[in-house]
Parts: sequence; structure tokens; C-alpha cells
Amino acid sequence: MTTLNSSFGSRFGMEYLPTSFMVRVGKRELLVCRDFRKRYYAVNPILECDTGVQAGHLEVLVFGRWLLILSKAH
Repeated sequence: MTTLNSSFGSRFGMEYLPTSFMVRVGKRELLVCRDFRKRYYAVNPILECDTGVQAGHLEVLVFGRWLLILSKAH
């Protein structure tokens, strides 16, 4: 994944995922990818919302498989 001025740092490890893409809408960025992290808690099977790894990020897990990461564009 090669993007210019993305606010998603290497802490997400997104550069190794071939099935991810990013959409930029105004001052917001939306990254869609498959969930690759091991969750150590019971996850809602339809929709799960959580704060992101970095400040200002919101993670939405859809159907336990797709991860939507919302952030402010820089």
C-alpha cells in the first residue's frame, strides 16, 4: 500500500496487507482492511467500535472480519 501523507503510522502494520485500501474524504481518512489482530475479548459478531491504537483514531470491526479505521487526515 503506497499512499501520500497518510496519518496511519507503522504501528498499525498496514504496509504488509495486500487487501487494504484508503479513502480520503475532505479532512477524514478511512482505511478498510481485513482484521489481522488477535482479540483477547468477546467481540460483537456484527459491529464492534473501539478507540484506535493512535490518538484520534476510531476502529470499527464489521462482521468480525473487516476493520474500518477512521482518522483525521494530515
